[in-house]
This record gives sequence, structure tokens and C-alpha cells, in this order.
Amino acid sequence: MKEEKNHPSPLQSWFIWSSGGLFFLLGFFHRVAPAVLHRELTVDFSLSASSLGALTSLYYYSYTAMQIPTGLLADLWGPRRLLAFGLISTAISSAFFAISEELFWAGVARFLIGGSVAVAFVTTLKLSSHWLHPKRYAFATGMLLVAGMTGAVFAGYPLHQATILFGWRNVTLASALLALLMAVLVYVFVRDDPSEKGLKSYLDKKSSGQKEEKILKSLGRVFRFSNTWFLTIAPGGIVGAVLTFSGLWGGVPFLTEVYHLENATAATLCSLVMLAWALSGPIYSLVSERIQLRRMPYLIGTMISLISWSLVFLIPGWSLGVLSLLLFLAGFFSGGMILGFAQGKETLPLSLSGTVSGVINMGVLTGPMLLQPLVGFLLDSTKPTAHTSMEITVGFSFEDYRFAFLPVLIWLVLSVLALYLSQESYCKNKIFNETNSG
Repeated sequence: MKEEKNHPSPLQSWFIWSSGGLFFLLGFFHRVAPAVLHRELTVDFSLSASSLGALTSLYYYSYTAMQIPTGLLADLWGPRRLLAFGLISTAISSAFFAISEELFWAGVARFLIGGSVAVAFVTTLKLSSHWLHPKRYAFATGMLLVAGMTGAVFAGYPLHQATILFGWRNVTLASALLALLMAVLVYVFVRDDPSEKGLKSYLDKKSSGQKEEKILKSLGRVFRFSNTWFLTIAPGGIVGAVLTFSGLWGGVPFLTEVYHLENATAATLCSLVMLAWALSGPIYSLVSERIQLRRMPYLIGTMISLISWSLVFLIPGWSLGVLSLLLFLAGFFSGGMILGFAQGKETLPLSLSGTVSGVINMGVLTGPMLLQPLVGFLLDSTKPTAHTSMEITVGFSFEDYRFAFLPVLIWLVLSVLALYLSQESYCKNKIFNETNSG
């Protein structure tokens, strides 16, 4: 008679989760670092507003392109090998970016960094479904947002100070060494499923496992569900607003030019937005579980975020206190986007959990991928001559920024509409006939 297996302890489960969470933290650090390094990058590579936006957005192009392959591979091969490979690739790409002397090679490195860190989010969600109780899935997603925002905070004021002391290239090289160390730890300690350590898994493989021969069909099945489309469109506007502002244009350039703040103060306000976003993730998750709803808190939060960003982008002259409050509200109520992953998982067949997470995360990054360079292009279009070198730090008025940020607000309106049309899951996995579903 076989001995009854126990589920992993909370300490074991969260330790496994943290391997992906730390990688996501590092990925977010690279994602928003240009907001603080925009002057250094502009000088070193002689950039205009458009070219800086293009360089930054290369991260998002590769990151977004990798989401569907990551979801498919996470379902087929398991997350451990993907995490280790992604960390090694991140280390190499970061070092390449740090030593690049020409814009072309810096762009290649930035593109490779985005593609490398792209595996962190979906593979961590995949690990969560195996190692954590299903009731903790939404909370784990919220805590993953906390990890990401922690990386964003490190890419704010701490990065600003480290760059002054050591230079941006040395700081980037240090991040490469950290990624290499993390790869070793993942390879040694992480396993795809508790059964590999003699423990009981939280995932019923009979109900959720995919056969290899069907893996390429899962993508087509995912897009047959209307919720996939709605939950992919919605986070693009939400995250696009946060990362276009705090990740590049609104943060240091907008606050220093329009509100005449010191760089350190502007970086702190950028970190405030990210901290608010981080804090809201677990809160949204706990509230969602308590009221047994995903769509409603997600929709209400997005509407408040839209109002807050509109006040920042459309009305000038706020006092520092009011501006800080508006930015905090915009960041905090953007945290509802983490509920979209649970909502998607619960309204589609369980066999598509990795794939739908990848598709939704692709939508998350499509927003900043398109909006960051678009804002730069619109800023350049407001002036008769292109801004190059250090000229990017002067010359743009509030009216210029208001015009450039309009696409951000338009996408947020689309996000509200998409969420209104989406299907509620009531925090329960919908039962499907796996043979005929989709």
C-alpha cells in the first residue's frame, strides 16, 4: 500500500515561487531603468525623443513576441528549464548592453534583454499552479506584481544614486552577475512539480495536462474565447499608462520640465507610482477572493485610474501634494490588472492555463511597446527640429506633453470598455468538456 503523499509546506511552496518572483523583479528593473537613465543614454548614443523611445521599446517588442511561445513551452516542457535559460540569456544580454558603444548594438542588446526576461512571469504562474493551493493563485499573482514593482523601485532613486557613484554601465554589469547567480540557484533548487520531490501536487494532471501532439492547437483554441480578447486588450492600456509615464516619458522628463522638479524628486515620484501599483496587487487579490468577483473590482479600479491619469495629463499646475496623490491613485488602481490572469484562467479550460497567461501577458506589454515610442514621436512632432543629445531634457511644454499623452488616455477608455464586456468568473474554474471546448 502506497504511503499517502503530503502537499508541500507553505515555506517550500513560496520558496519555489520566489525563484520566478526574483527573476520578474530583475526583469522589471530592466524594463523601467531608462526613465532614470534617459539622460545618460541620450548623451552616450546621441538620441532624439523618437529614437530614445524606439530604443526603450525594443525591450517590449521581444518581450511581447515571447509571451505565446513561453506559454506553450511552459505547458509542454515545464518552467524550470525556461527559467534557467532565461536567466543565463539575461546575464549575457545585460553585459552586452553595458559594453555597447554604438546605438545599433545597444538596440540589439535591449531587444535580447526583453526576450530573455519574458519567460519570468508566465513560468512563475505555471509554478504557482503546481506548488500553491488554487485559492492562493490570485494572491500569488498579486505578490508577483509586488516583486515586479520592487524591481521598478530599485530602478528609481536607488539606480539614480548608484549611477552617480558607479556609472550606468557598471550597474548594468552588476545586474548581469546577479542574473547568472540566480540561474545557478534555479537549476539546483527548483522543480516543475512537487511530485519530483516526493510530494503531492496541487494540479490535477488528468484534468489539465496537454498532450504533446495538441500543443500547437492550444493557441487557436485560446483565441476562440471572447474573454481572451477582452482580457488581452484591457491591461495594455493600464500598464501602458503606468510604464509610459513612470517607465520613460512622464517620470523624469515630464516632471522636471513641466513641474521643474529635481531629478531625485522626480525619480521618487516615479517610484511612488510603482509602489502604489505593487501595494494594490495583493489587496486586489484578497478583496477579490473575499467578494468572489474578478471583473467588478478590475473594472472599477480601471475607471478610477483613467480619471486620475486624465487629471494629470490634461490639467496643469497641480501642487506637489495633489500631483503626488493623483499619481498614487493612478498607480494603486492600476493593480486590478492582476485579476485578469485569474479571470482568464477561470473562464477557459485548465489545459490552456499556461497559454492564456502568455496571451494576456502579451497584451500587458503591447501597451508600453506601442505607447512609449508613439509618445516620443508625437513629442518630436510638436517641434520644427528634432531634439538631439541633451536637448531632449528641455523645450517641451505642458501642451506638448498633453498632446503626446492622448493615445494613453484613448487606450485606457478601450480598457474600460473591454472589461465591461468581459465575462465574470466568480472565482471558480468553469467546467469544460476538454474534447469539445472552444
